[in-house]
Amino acid sequence: MKRLLPFILLGLLGCSLPVQVHLFAQATATPSPTAVPTAIPPTATAPLGTEQNPLVVALPPSTRPQGDVLSAGSALTSLLKKKTGYEFVSVIPPTEMELVKGFGSGDAHIASLSPFGYLLASDQEDAEAAFAREQDGVIFYGAEFLAPGDPNYLSYFDPIQQANITEASVALAQFANKKPCWTDPFSPSGYVVPLGTLRQAGVATREPAFLASHPAIVRALYAGGICDFGGTYVDAILYPGLEDELPDVTKRIVVIWRIPAIIPYETLVFSRRMPVEMRRLLTRTFVDLMETPEGKSAVQTLYGFNAMQIVDDGQYADFRTAVKTSGLDLRALIEH
Repeated sequence: MKRLLPFILLGLLGCSLPVQVHLFAQATATPSPTAVPTAIPPTATAPLGTEQNPLVVALPPSTRPQGDVLSAGSALTSLLKKKTGYEFVSVIPPTEMELVKGFGSGDAHIASLSPFGYLLASDQEDAEAAFAREQDGVIFYGAEFLAPGDPNYLSYFDPIQQANITEASVALAQFANKKPCWTDPFSPSGYVVPLGTLRQAGVATREPAFLASHPAIVRALYAGGICDFGGTYVDAILYPGLEDELPDVTKRIVVIWRIPAIIPYETLVFSRRMPVEMRRLLTRTFVDLMETPEGKSAVQTLYGFNAMQIVDDGQYADFRTAVKTSGLDLRALIEH
């Protein structure tokens, strides 16, 4: 295994406090009374998952890890060892970009990545999707284009059937040379995917206005004079309290076209350096762990996964296309 270069090591063999080393900080490992080394001895020929070349579980990126995260990391690595027989250590990368690099260098094997972090690691063929975080029973969500409900704009979304009635190229053509309102330059549903959808449809717009939030876009369209249309997550018009503030907002602002549910939440990924049988065993193990109080608690604390579903890279194809078509730099989206 290569030396863990800029990550923070938290305890290769049971240490609870971080020890600064080269790549990541090592967070935890299977508890043992053995003294804590400051780095993992590089043993390139040792099989992955052995004591000389342990599997590396990356905890959430941080320069100031909290105690509950460290405890959860120790619990998770212990449970994984008990269930699989492999050796594990945990590390804490300082940033998500360093974590993505870790998959490329062999210094990370299991981690949760943001939607953009996953795409970059996948595009580099360093990691593959294993589990998607589930929220409200789904693992992908959509976005929509909003505009004032006046004769200048035609809605191509049927609110009764909750479905579009034409293709994006037809519905979005009316936004050509119009000014959009987006949330911020790093929002998947409030900017990146809507921008990619417009470009896929061949629609060029004016320079946008970036606002503070999805409800702010609804307010801007309601007030008028700021932008002509906007992109938000689904049902931003129904944001709590918005209708109290703007009683007729659901009549004055309409959905022009809805982007299907293609945007993922966080993804638990496995390194492509793992043998296929190892990945299969780890998949079964995580399924089993989520059925136990201690396993679910560790995963919840570390990654925020209350529930998750097995996925594969093919399920991200539409999201990947939209992000690539946006023309935005994945690294810039991750490093903000």
